[in-house]
Amino acid sequence: MHERLVKHKLKAYEARLSQIKQIRLEELSDRELQESSLHLRQEALQGRVLDDLLVEAYAIGIEAFWRIKRIRLYDVQIIAGIALHEGKLIEMQTGEGKTFAAVLPAYLNALTGKGVHVLTFNDYLARRDCEWLSPLFEFLGLSVGYIQERMSLQDRQVAYAVDITYSTAKQAGFDYLKDSICYEVSSLVQRPFHYAIVDEADSILLDEARIPLVIAGEEAADHHVNWRTLSDVVQQYLREGIDYETDEYKRNVYFTESGMDLVEAILHCGNLYDEENAELLAALHTVLHAEALLQRDVDYIVSDGQILLVDEFTGRVADKRHYPDGIHEAVEAKEGILSRGKGTILSSITLQHLMSQYAKLSGMTATAKAAEDEFRQTYCLEVVIIPPNKPCRRRDHPHLIYTHQKAKYQAMLADIVDVHRTGRPILIGTSSVEESDQLANQLKLLGVACSVLNARNDEMEAAIIACAGQYGAVTVSTNMAGRGVDIALGGGNAEEYAAVAKLGGLYVMGTSLHESIRIDHQLRGRAGRQGDPGSTRFYVSLEDELIQRYGIYHVIPEEYEYLRQDEPLKDPVIHKAIAHIQRVMVGQHQEIRATLNKYSDIVEEQRQLLCTRRYQILTDQLQLNFLANRMPDKYQQVCTRYGELSAKKLEKRITLLAMDRCFADYLDYMAYVKEGIHLESISNKNPLDEFHRQIITYYEQLSSRIEDRILSGFQAFELTNEEMDLNQEELRVPSATWTYMINDQFFSNRINLF
Repeated sequence: MHERLVKHKLKAYEARLSQIKQIRLEELSDRELQESSLHLRQEALQGRVLDDLLVEAYAIGIEAFWRIKRIRLYDVQIIAGIALHEGKLIEMQTGEGKTFAAVLPAYLNALTGKGVHVLTFNDYLARRDCEWLSPLFEFLGLSVGYIQERMSLQDRQVAYAVDITYSTAKQAGFDYLKDSICYEVSSLVQRPFHYAIVDEADSILLDEARIPLVIAGEEAADHHVNWRTLSDVVQQYLREGIDYETDEYKRNVYFTESGMDLVEAILHCGNLYDEENAELLAALHTVLHAEALLQRDVDYIVSDGQILLVDEFTGRVADKRHYPDGIHEAVEAKEGILSRGKGTILSSITLQHLMSQYAKLSGMTATAKAAEDEFRQTYCLEVVIIPPNKPCRRRDHPHLIYTHQKAKYQAMLADIVDVHRTGRPILIGTSSVEESDQLANQLKLLGVACSVLNARNDEMEAAIIACAGQYGAVTVSTNMAGRGVDIALGGGNAEEYAAVAKLGGLYVMGTSLHESIRIDHQLRGRAGRQGDPGSTRFYVSLEDELIQRYGIYHVIPEEYEYLRQDEPLKDPVIHKAIAHIQRVMVGQHQEIRATLNKYSDIVEEQRQLLCTRRYQILTDQLQLNFLANRMPDKYQQVCTRYGELSAKKLEKRITLLAMDRCFADYLDYMAYVKEGIHLESISNKNPLDEFHRQIITYYEQLSSRIEDRILSGFQAFELTNEEMDLNQEELRVPSATWTYMINDQFFSNRINLF
């Protein structure tokens, strides 16, 4: 039934494909082909509907691809390109050439001159894809560029002004936020968003959708809370199960009554629940969360005196991501690191709301079907499944499930040693940095040389993956989602390819199951690319964190709870129970994302209103006369001394600063309300309704707060005999602004939002 439905959906695309392939362009000279592309661009600029240009544009793009890159696009890649132009989310298996499929829709939509963003998973892929494809796009008469983290303002302006820009979603989001606090039009870097193609769409649009991007002004560390002292108290004196307890999911941690008594005695602070101890109590809960629920080399690593968060979905360092609500400072104290402060948040946006800025959105991933409903509900994106160019020959073996971890690792290591003796390449996917390092050390003791790819060395990613398919290679990696590089059997050598293929191709092993089924599919997809042979196997134990946290007391039969045996379990009930656990977790994460969206939607709506007005003021679309009406005497003095143009410039600066500072206060208030909103459920109030009520009430007062700040800023402005001084304290713009991502997991995990 599923296959028939897929074929039915593809029929319309196959008709367009036939039309495209009927256009013969081989006999055109390069110049004639380029002139044809230029003609299409002129038609698009004159307002011709892109759908009417698609067949000819794709035919030109396909021919140019062959001439410049000597690559013939597969029919399925062309069909994928048609679906992407229509604003669909395509599912293409790993190794099927998603990067190539994005070329045709990027070319067609760039003809309008409004700009196309191809959003990749990391900076390396953005630069790689741009540099590799730029000769093709330039042949077709289009300009192309890419964004990197440390680019200058001028380089970013150039990169965003071109026809096709390759960037990460995060970089595009950070630049969007920076534009939202600009004080000069000349400092803006982006144009209005037009069309985006999102690679690894499930990771970007779902897994990271709830994580806010933040721009902050530098601020000293919070000295009201002595994080070091509180961390020492928790680490040295409190005992799990006696002074504090966690829930069965290890999502929440609580002080026991005896634990509270002990802390009060140590700190000599009196009753922690007294109003004057509210800040201290909140800080203690934060420190306890960092101590009990966050693990080094699993949730974060320590490198060069910094806490670096590890992305749970990819195993990479999550660049510029911070824990919220003092958690980051608490982790720094836990690890004995001097806190650098968190900064004052000036603006923020989630990736989901960032994507909503685009007039048209499409995406591609290898694992879309599993989240089809969520893509439709959240982004109005329909999933189109693209069949592989060659039938998949990969064998996905059933999980091997053991009663305890020691038995699992013994069996897994024996399997690795046996397979390695044959010369067959092996890729081992682990769940954490800690596990990847430990497994590599165990393999070394067994005489098996291996390469390790995790958050400690992910800058070596391309080189490690390039060798992972070679004869005799053993690669230990944290999760492979978003790695963006295919593993070629034999490392690209034809003779070695044949030898490796004869052995069965790449053997992919998973050391445990992930909460997200899609992440497991991503790992499996590293084997069997383009019809290559390959096989996969996951090793599981009933002591694995996923099962201990979510399933052992609910769905695993009691007789297995204390059973210990070295052989794998054969009972099909166990396999069904574990599959059930993963389905439940997928549902829980989807529910968390949906709930968090309800909280962030109203904040985003209010941010948009304020940003629109701010942009109108910045670009002089909205003329200001507030100060002339409210403080006419001083305003006239400024006009007399510095001239009317300078007075208008001063009023614009004061107004923009007032808007930014008041919005920063609003975000701070919003975070404060969100922090304690779960308590409303105690009094039988709906937390979401209360959150909306309080935020709306505050926002309604925002205009008067901004006006008051404008007046106080103008009142504090000192007239001098020299030129107008915009560096006075009240006029100084935030300096050394920096960007990062807040891990919102803490908020979603610890409280009931319904």
